[in-house]
Amino acid sequence: MIDWPETLSRFERPGWQVQPQEARIRRPNEAGPPSYRRRFSSVARGVALSLVLTRNEKAIFDQFYEVTCAHGTREFRMPDPTTHGWKLLSSDGIPLLNGATDLLLSERWLCVFGDPPPTETIVGDLRFRKTFNVWVLP
Repeated sequence: MIDWPETLSRFERPGWQVQPQEARIRRPNEAGPPSYRRRFSSVARGVALSLVLTRNEKAIFDQFYEVTCAHGTREFRMPDPTTHGWKLLSSDGIPLLNGATDLLLSERWLCVFGDPPPTETIVGDLRFRKTFNVWVLP
């Protein structure tokens, strides 16, 4: 299984967006409110992500997308940016410890690149923003 490059795990907050895949199908009604039925039960989640990269990190991303993932056609594992590496907290919001060490949460997604292919813009003089979508598979 392919793993997301660890050096590329600093996702921007403004580019973050999550939406579940539409798992319903609308039933035709002659009157009244719309009704739906289930189309399928395994629902993927679409996640919009963006990264600001140095020239070296851009090369790592491009290599990962183009070669390792065969232009986005192969599945890969990546850390969940909302969970992985965050401190495990008690119900009071106090970090839980294992001796003197914080306990950390760990969550990994099974993903595939979505549409459209990653886009690139220049940020300042020396940085690049990559914006892309992934499907988090059930």
